[in-house]
Amino acid sequence: MIFKRSAEGDPRTPDLAGLVAELEQGVAARDGARVEAAFNALGRTLQQSGDEESAAAGPRLAALIPGFPPTGPRAVLAVMSGACVERGADAAACAEPILDGALNALRDAARFADLWRGSATADLPAPDEMNDAVIEGFAEAAQLHPMDALVLALAWIYLDEWQMAALAVLSRGDAVRRGLGERRTELLAAVETVAALDVHDLKCLAYALLVLDDEPLVVLHRPTGTGYRVRISGIGDNFQLHTLLAHALIGGGHLPGKPPAAEVVAVSLDRELPEGARLDTEGAFNLVSPDGSWIWNEGTPSDIPVVDGVRLLVLDPPPYPRGWNAGRFFPNMPASLALEAVLPPTEAADWFAHVKPASPKGT
Repeated sequence: MIFKRSAEGDPRTPDLAGLVAELEQGVAARDGARVEAAFNALGRTLQQSGDEESAAAGPRLAALIPGFPPTGPRAVLAVMSGACVERGADAAACAEPILDGALNALRDAARFADLWRGSATADLPAPDEMNDAVIEGFAEAAQLHPMDALVLALAWIYLDEWQMAALAVLSRGDAVRRGLGERRTELLAAVETVAALDVHDLKCLAYALLVLDDEPLVVLHRPTGTGYRVRISGIGDNFQLHTLLAHALIGGGHLPGKPPAAEVVAVSLDRELPEGARLDTEGAFNLVSPDGSWIWNEGTPSDIPVVDGVRLLVLDPPPYPRGWNAGRFFPNMPASLALEAVLPPTEAADWFAHVKPASPKGT
């Protein structure tokens, strides 16, 4: 959860809707003092507000992002909107300004890094190393107007906040993920560029953008020569995929082996794992590409290659015992894996024709 709510029912808590209206009016009037006062009060109030009023505020806060002062804390405003999504606000109604803002911030962060490396002798700074003196020195060295330098520096400083806000709408809105279109490619490219600088950890945002929804998958079990057609949505990593495949195929009586426990399956689908709890489970397969290379549990289902228009996954016996803590990479993202068909032997054989012989080790 982005914001942990403090004690509710405090009679001193200002009205959230009224503060949002005050912020809207301040932004429209370009009244900096009014915006600052409303914004500061809003941050405190949101943590004490109920779900219903937070849900109503979310889209209104998101709509303010594009017009918010460029040197103001846009990222924090996006985080506030994301917190409202976690309390029930419509993710789709909040997504566009948040994701557009995240994309612009990533691009500005990349430009900051390019200019810094071209004009400074020091390594790229960590976000918490940035202060007024550092930003002033950057502006002078890069020959930028101070306001332009500040905008780029703020993008560098607040990338974690943009990632947090983007994850809120991506995790709680499968409609958001389905509707990404070209923005998915743009965001992934921007994430890759900034992540390669080895300063910001953007793995969560990258994985969220790689999540597959309503995705058909052909699964071949090499030891038995059998094949299956499944459909997956909302699966964050291959640990989760591995668990749910074992549930559907072993737990469904189609393959031999020990299925995962019911509680392990539940937390891999949509049940919340109690704070501090740990559920251990064991791997039943080795996930393999048709070319024989291993598909690591640490990766995502998007790693599975497409063959004849469908992702094709091979299940081999596990080469050694593997165990992990069950759950979802994205705790707020419900997942599904449905077994749609057991393939007839002839169709399974046709798919096996695309598969190379088993390799004794991953490549």
